[in-house]
Amino acid sequence: MTGQHPSQPLVSAIITCYNHGQYLREAVESVRSQEYPAVEIVVVDDGSTDDTKAVAESCPGVRYVYQGNQGLSAARNTGIRHSHGEFLLFLDADDWLLPNALRTNATHLQQQPELAFVSGGHDKVFVDEGITREDIAEVKGNHYQHLLQGNYIGMHATVMYRRWVFEEIQYDTTLKRCEDYDLYLKIARTHPVYHHAGRIAAYRLHTTNMSANIPAMLGTVLQVLARQHGNLKSEAEKKAFRRGQRVWSDYYCKELYTKLLNNKSLLTKAGIYTLLRHKPSLFLNYMLMQPTAMIKSKIKKNTPALGLRLLQKIGMLKKYTPAPGQVRAGDLNRNQPFSKSFGYDRGGPVDRYYIENFLQQESASICGRVLEIGDNEYTLQFGGQNVAQSDILHVDASNPKATFVGDISDAPQLPDNTFDCIVLTQTLHLIYDFKGALRTCHRVLKPGGTLLLTVPGITPIDQGEWKETWYWAFTDKAMRRLMTETFSGAATEVNCFGNVFAATAFLYGMGLPEVPKAKLDFNDPHYQVIVTVKAVKAPLA
Repeated sequence: MTGQHPSQPLVSAIITCYNHGQYLREAVESVRSQEYPAVEIVVVDDGSTDDTKAVAESCPGVRYVYQGNQGLSAARNTGIRHSHGEFLLFLDADDWLLPNALRTNATHLQQQPELAFVSGGHDKVFVDEGITREDIAEVKGNHYQHLLQGNYIGMHATVMYRRWVFEEIQYDTTLKRCEDYDLYLKIARTHPVYHHAGRIAAYRLHTTNMSANIPAMLGTVLQVLARQHGNLKSEAEKKAFRRGQRVWSDYYCKELYTKLLNNKSLLTKAGIYTLLRHKPSLFLNYMLMQPTAMIKSKIKKNTPALGLRLLQKIGMLKKYTPAPGQVRAGDLNRNQPFSKSFGYDRGGPVDRYYIENFLQQESASICGRVLEIGDNEYTLQFGGQNVAQSDILHVDASNPKATFVGDISDAPQLPDNTFDCIVLTQTLHLIYDFKGALRTCHRVLKPGGTLLLTVPGITPIDQGEWKETWYWAFTDKAMRRLMTETFSGAATEVNCFGNVFAATAFLYGMGLPEVPKAKLDFNDPHYQVIVTVKAVKAPLA
């Protein structure tokens, strides 16, 4: 229902539209369907060339206003001049109000007459992904200080203003974006405002949103924030201002970085300059993940001259090695890892990549009667139908799956010359008498049987179940000597896998999905994460 109502203040819903006629009717209907009884709808057409006018004029109760294309700020100011409500709300044509939105905000303004505006939460509707997420912030007070740290409002259609606000302040027509954030800061600096957790509107995110232009958004939002520098009155506000600069840079640079990973065509001059200026650690990380020849060509083509000089200065157009004192630690600048559980909580440990590749490569040897230590997960995964009998050796007699119980370093209960294969992954470092364990493996393997062994090199130390029995780490040289001593006459193949990046990622607890395959496949024996051994017991003479 729209129109005047004697007991309720009139709300003016100002809908701005530029070539979004396909969405306009939905926006209008979301206002018309509100239960609040006193509403007027003003559609401001900012020079559209589509069917915006026809759609607006076909909607009952809509006041249609046309202006030549001047931008969003000018369109909203035009809407203010053509409206009559005591309360005002601004809605983009491709968004919509949620049920009871007007009554919720109008009630807050009526109950708190000192407020200049009230704002609430909203839904983000991701068109391409087909998902909707609630965006609700809890802000109890110090609204200006909170706004300095970021735009907790997030969507202007959740805001309802009193008309007198626009007698003091108008939308800045020099701003092509972030004009709403600029307005919030100016108002909250001098007037009380209020924020609640009720959901007011739905924000449709698609490729034509202005917010999709990340370099432009970051540049403008930092410009808007900088305007407040002279208005800061306390140390707390100055601290919030500085934090806001970091928050905006981090947010938009991470957004840009994520988009670049999914679409290399977005690596434009503006994108390169944005990362170089605001988050060079992310730029470097992105560069390190790309094929060298391709990325150098892209950089030279798209980087501004200032950026090229900087890249040449720091060596990015050659083999990049920062000068002493110039290392940027970025996300690694911390004393605690990302995960204390080897990355299991981030998608799985990095070392599993090397272990499972090794077992996959040697899967033909996992056949016949197979003994695995602790469980038989790898036996079943890589041996499959080639396994005739799967045995498990476990130190704990309470384990119901164990077919043998005991310590492999001294296990007389294991029969001699019995097993076609032994899978011994990531266990030797937990056994104090590891030479005894290897001698047992040699004894119980059939002649011609195969030991598949992996041991840790560079590794975190377990902080949970195995922390009291984590004794050793190994190198490929150590394993070659050990096998000579314990597997006499065996045909032995020892390899190592890893590099400085993989080792660092593993130590910090990064998950396997976070590390590009190309970074894992590069092998540098100076940084051994995993050492693998394949030993075939000599056949009987």
